[in-house]
Amino acid sequence: MDVKRDILWRVYLSYILVVLACVAIFGKAIYIQQVQGSHWRSMSDSLHQKLDEIEAERGTIYSEDGQMLSTSIPQFDLYIDFRVDALREKNGRLFRENLDSLSESLAGLFKDMSAGEYKALLREGYKNEEGYFPLKKKISFREYEQLRHFPLFKLGRYKSGLIAQEKTIRLNPYQMLAFRTIGLARDSNKVGLEMTYDSILRGRNGKQFVRRIAGGVNVPVDDTYEIEPETGKDIVSTIDVFIQDVTENALMKMMVKNEAQTGCAIVMEVKTGKIKAIANLGKRSDGSYWEDFNYAISPTEPGSTFKLATMLALLEDKKVSLNQMITLEHGAWKIAGQTVYDSEVHKENDVTVQHAFELSSNVAMAKMAAQHYSSNPNQFLRHLKKMRMDTLTGVDLSGERKPVIYRPGGKFWGPTTLPWMAFGYNLSVSPLQTTVLYNAIANNGKIMRPYLVSAVKEEGILLQEFGPRVIDESVCSSQTLQQLKACLEGVCISGTAKELFKGSPYKVAGKTGTALVADGNRGYADKIYQSSFAGYFPAENPQYTCVVIIKNKAHAPVYYGAAVAGPVFKEIADRLYSTYIRQANTVMAQAKKDSSVFNYAGNKKDIAYLSQKLRLSYSDSTARTDEWIDMKGKDAVVVLNKKPVDKNTMPQLKGMGLKDVVLLCENMGLKVNAKGRGKVAEQSILPGQPVVKGQLVNVALN
Repeated sequence: MDVKRDILWRVYLSYILVVLACVAIFGKAIYIQQVQGSHWRSMSDSLHQKLDEIEAERGTIYSEDGQMLSTSIPQFDLYIDFRVDALREKNGRLFRENLDSLSESLAGLFKDMSAGEYKALLREGYKNEEGYFPLKKKISFREYEQLRHFPLFKLGRYKSGLIAQEKTIRLNPYQMLAFRTIGLARDSNKVGLEMTYDSILRGRNGKQFVRRIAGGVNVPVDDTYEIEPETGKDIVSTIDVFIQDVTENALMKMMVKNEAQTGCAIVMEVKTGKIKAIANLGKRSDGSYWEDFNYAISPTEPGSTFKLATMLALLEDKKVSLNQMITLEHGAWKIAGQTVYDSEVHKENDVTVQHAFELSSNVAMAKMAAQHYSSNPNQFLRHLKKMRMDTLTGVDLSGERKPVIYRPGGKFWGPTTLPWMAFGYNLSVSPLQTTVLYNAIANNGKIMRPYLVSAVKEEGILLQEFGPRVIDESVCSSQTLQQLKACLEGVCISGTAKELFKGSPYKVAGKTGTALVADGNRGYADKIYQSSFAGYFPAENPQYTCVVIIKNKAHAPVYYGAAVAGPVFKEIADRLYSTYIRQANTVMAQAKKDSSVFNYAGNKKDIAYLSQKLRLSYSDSTARTDEWIDMKGKDAVVVLNKKPVDKNTMPQLKGMGLKDVVLLCENMGLKVNAKGRGKVAEQSILPGQPVVKGQLVNVALN
């Protein structure tokens, strides 16, 4: 019995020990999973490395005058790894010593929480030994540069645990200005120049080893790249910020005033085909306006601005002459069971062909087209082809849509198609195509390809340049050209736009347009009119072609082209004339000797070089070895005097430029802190006072 009892005791003891071991193992497993799970998972993740693609910085889009229209800027997401050895050793002494000052610095920079709240937040992250504690997201480069000098963080990544994840965002500094033309650069949602020149702007992505840590975030293993990302190249657009701003503001004012639905305005340089401005505005659901769609390259019924094409065909084929008389049928004319109406009943019924154009008579255009081209409509269509109205303009902008022009034999061709085409209906062309046509007339018949990008650069170095390109040397004969110019000028003198340009200091050649347009499935019932004005200025020496098209609201009380689109054209023309054209034409007054008093100081070689280039005669009283001089002028007499410089005393800096000040002072071992721009007006250390190496001198520029 004793043996049996001894054996059972041993068995029971072994069983109890095995059970206790199993319980301990099970408990430890639960503890590891539930309590230490995040820690071990992050440790596991950190062992996984992979070669990740690093997106290259996108190139910048510049305006012709050097302004940034679209650029990439760095943005940072900040995290802290509280597991780094430096923060854990000596019972967290480094962390505790810097916690208060760091919290105050963060509160002062971001101003979203108090120092106490930041302190509690950091303590919590430290307590939990978080390996990827989110501190702040989407901070700017300027904020990041400040933060790097904060207590603790200034010790560097491996002591402070600070992790900065950099990403690049695309920014349009001028926001809405030419927004749709410049375009977006957000993943696959690219439009405008961002899309057209994407292969140039995007550069080449790099490769870098990263490790996956807690939170599913990839962190670079080190700061080196396996393949260095190659920054995209820059493009220089033909957009002029001033002209774009003038154009957009003028269009916006009229859109708001008339509660219009959509509108666009284009300004093109006559001789080159450069597009200096494109404004596209659409009304949003909240009543505000935004550059939501590029209406400039979308076909629509042009209305009366298309009458220029009809007149070109008639005059070029010698079907009519400008002095030939035509009857306006009192504003209503029937053909094939349909009636052509003029927008208003004119006082005169029998007028010349030129005056019929000036009055924008639909009846006159329809009658002439039907009379001369009904038996051979292809003769008329050949002129449209010659004018390139049936094809894309070739502008370097993705998304341009093809025009719609019906042809004989098609299902949409009928006996009234041609007469209605003559005054801008039964066809669709884009505002840009209208611009190209009017620009050809302004440019003595030469059709220019419109373009938006003039150069590709890399770090300021010109790689490729795009110049003006002639599509057709002559859209018509010189005789027809002169007649068309007379017609367009007549519109602004004695036609539909005479009141608009009465008293103008410069001559304008242009054409008004008013078209009734369909409203989707509702057709023409809502009486939605499209107002337009197309022309160029100054008429005697054209510099700019401008087209304005505005789609008004339903039943708008004011909708005529001369009353809606015309004022926008005039405001743009007035501003450009006063800013660019009139100043360029101003005859310089005969030069007189300058009697003003002036005093400049600087490097002798620089001043001598500038004086030579400016053909400024002077009397030189300095020695050949003198480096710094004073240049004084009075009563048209200019004298160069030696500027004494002693390395142990402060020189007179007044009148010097910042470049010279920095060069002079740093050669003396001084440090310079400058505020302002221009020439030195004040200096903190007075001239003649003793100085020592490393001393700081503050200068204020005027």
